[in-house]
Amino acid sequence: MFEQAARINPEDFIRQNTALTETPLVPEVSLYVASEFLPLWQMTEEEMAQAGLPPPFWAFAWAGGQAMARFLLDHPGYVTGRKVLDFGAGSGLAGIAAAKAGATHVTASEIDPIAVASIKLNACENDVMIEAVESDLVGVMDADWDVVLAADVCYEGPAAARIVDWLGRLVAAGVTVLMGDPGRTYFPKSGHEKLISYAVKTTRELEDTDLRNTSVWRLLPPKQG
Repeated sequence: MFEQAARINPEDFIRQNTALTETPLVPEVSLYVASEFLPLWQMTEEEMAQAGLPPPFWAFAWAGGQAMARFLLDHPGYVTGRKVLDFGAGSGLAGIAAAKAGATHVTASEIDPIAVASIKLNACENDVMIEAVESDLVGVMDADWDVVLAADVCYEGPAAARIVDWLGRLVAAGVTVLMGDPGRTYFPKSGHEKLISYAVKTTRELEDTDLRNTSVWRLLPPKQG
């Protein structure tokens, strides 16, 4: 029986309900992920809601994050020597890959305090330095990020619209924005170029298929005139 998250330390909660596991598409990175998918998700909905916490997106290696991480490790030039934000980082997978690929500084943001604890644990296990922050950064325009990573963030309509609008404004201001997406409904239909696609192993406990074709995209600056 799972203990309620509000009663225990976030790191204890993560260690009790996950296992350190290699990531399928990115075996160079190990993450604390749920070994029993539905029990943790149901427990979160039924019990952690009392603490005002969102579902445990941090406990799974989502397809968009795996594709982003694989791309960065194979094409480090996008982040080497640059300051990177891993937005809506979940487990921190993309940010960890960016750090391994030579980013000078990586910030990983989440609005869930347990996700922030997960990012810190995963960064430590992979021997990289990441600044994990609990904050909704949508709308922030005065930071010094060179690159923003956004993986699997377009799964809910209003939030996706708000996020994509902000990311577009960052691109217009000169920031490189990369998005990893497995064909979510609310991913933008235009304004981007595909960099690469991968077949990412998934689970039917979370997705509607065992394999998702997942792409990494670069957002394009707005057309002038």
